[in-house]
Amino acid sequence: VVAEGQNVSVNGAAVPQGRPYLHKGLGVTWPGEWVAVASSLGVRVAWDRHLAVTVTAEPELRGGTWGLCGTYTDDPADDFMRPDGDIAAFAATFGNAWKVP
Repeated sequence: VVAEGQNVSVNGAAVPQGRPYLHKGLGVTWPGEWVAVASSLGVRVAWDRHLAVTVTAEPELRGGTWGLCGTYTDDPADDFMRPDGDIAAFAATFGNAWKVP
């Protein structure tokens, strides 16, 4: 899913604004001024089409996530866990550890 400005596409195909999209466990909806993407994996990402992004995960995923959204354990001590399992001391170090080429 790619969202740029007012345009949203899935696998290169445009999703018309305001029109819901559902295909193979992936849904795109338009709640108000936002665009929301939900997957059958239990993760939902909503974007205000400007700056704000929210990510929510189903309770079944508790303790089973990695990456920039954290480990979903409600334990602040592991919030900055890097891909190698070590804890970063700073947010920038944490974010840079998850960069991909």
